[in-house]
Amino acid sequence: MGKWVVKGRFNFSSAEIGTQGTDQGQHFRSELIADYKSTLSIAVGYRGLTAALALNPAKLLGYYNDYELNLQSYGTRYGFEFSYQDARNFTGWSQVEEEGRMELPSDLLSMKMLHLNTYYVFSHRRFSYPAAFTQSYIQRQSAGSFLLAASGQRQQGTVGAEQDFRFRMTNIGIGGGYGYNYVPARNWLLHISALPTFIIYSKTSVISAHLHVPLKSQFPEVIITGRGSFVREFGNKFAGLSAVFNYSNIGSKDNLCVQNMKWLTRIFFGIRF
Repeated sequence: MGKWVVKGRFNFSSAEIGTQGTDQGQHFRSELIADYKSTLSIAVGYRGLTAALALNPAKLLGYYNDYELNLQSYGTRYGFEFSYQDARNFTGWSQVEEEGRMELPSDLLSMKMLHLNTYYVFSHRRFSYPAAFTQSYIQRQSAGSFLLAASGQRQQGTVGAEQDFRFRMTNIGIGGGYGYNYVPARNWLLHISALPTFIIYSKTSVISAHLHVPLKSQFPEVIITGRGSFVREFGNKFAGLSAVFNYSNIGSKDNLCVQNMKWLTRIFFGIRF
């Protein structure tokens, strides 16, 4: 383990929301994707605790108006990921059964999203999340572990310039999964993990000027967190790529089903000393 880690990172992220359901006997679908966000950052860590400063060139030039905050702490035994995004530039389409696809204007939807994921590692003496995501540890041999997990998300959105259609979603899930660090050769590491959680608390509603409709839930509703990483060591230096993907499926296709996806990919190079 190196006490200090300094990394340069290129971060790339986006979010997507999709709906499908039935209204007056007709099936409908829609899909909206937030503007892609890219940032450059430098991170400094000490014994696994990391602080980072990020710069978004597109925002400085006035091409990107959304806001996003990401915080992560990856420990050998437990850790968490926190993200908050205020997205106002979505592009996409909607389609009603037997009708053509209609392109949606970029200013139609604005949404605030909060995600929180936590994990606990059973085999923390053999399997290391920090080796894959903070590089404060080095995984010498292949090892895996079962994981406990909890996830939460809060979303609040408005549709239309006059905010005449609003929705709110709060979901909490618990579950577990498995993670594996594969070391095919010295100084190489490939990580993959999947943590599905089943929603035990759900409060979702759709609000318009004259209507307040709670969204009907249907078991199973899930929040799934997937993580992947590739790391190559060069003495006390390293380079690699990591990704975190969040997916949730809320509601029923017979009424209204909402699917959310959010992902963050990082390319990094650093030094450990």
